[in-house]
Amino acid sequence: MRLFLVSLALVASISAAASAQRADRATPGWTRVRLETADGPIVLALSQRRAPVSTANFLRYVDDGRFDGVSFYRTARNKRDPRVGFIQSGIRTDARRFLDTIPHESTKQTGLKHLDMTISMARRGPPGSANGNWFITVGAIPSMDWSASNPGYAAFGRVVGGQATVRRILAEPTGGGMNGTLMLTPVRVNRATRLDGTPKPTGRPRPWLIERRRDG
Repeated sequence: MRLFLVSLALVASISAAASAQRADRATPGWTRVRLETADGPIVLALSQRRAPVSTANFLRYVDDGRFDGVSFYRTARNKRDPRVGFIQSGIRTDARRFLDTIPHESTKQTGLKHLDMTISMARRGPPGSANGNWFITVGAIPSMDWSASNPGYAAFGRVVGGQATVRRILAEPTGGGMNGTLMLTPVRVNRATRLDGTPKPTGRPRPWLIERRRDG
């Protein structure tokens, strides 16, 4: 009975910590990032304590400006309820923006589940192949969590501002590849900015900027 009560207290503590995140203030153990999109702003809170590898990877892309000018390019809706699904963004296959792949942080390891407005790492291959692509869930998608038969995906934060923007992007028309989930008109991410802490650029080359200046 005592162990059961301790477990309930732990669950309540985790839930309270998650609900404490806000767009307008910093929270210890979390780093906020603001995405300026063509459909409106989105503010993310990333868990440095529970998902340090995935969070550090995302912040490297932000601090280098590697997400500036990318797009939300995919929106996958539940056929039974189109209000549920996920939207995907990142560098796609743009090798000019690519940083190294990262180890997989499963939901079993971090305790961060794919609930409504969760940000998680996308990947094309097995666990350990994620780099600069990610997605945001709309509604809970427990099938993306770790299980004995499925490594799942690496959740590492949540949307704390701009939820309406996320839902607008989910409703955008789709067609074509990836089983018809590619957006007909991608939604541009004009800029991604760290709101907490000091930016730490990698210092690695940014050839897409050189090419842009050359073309201009």
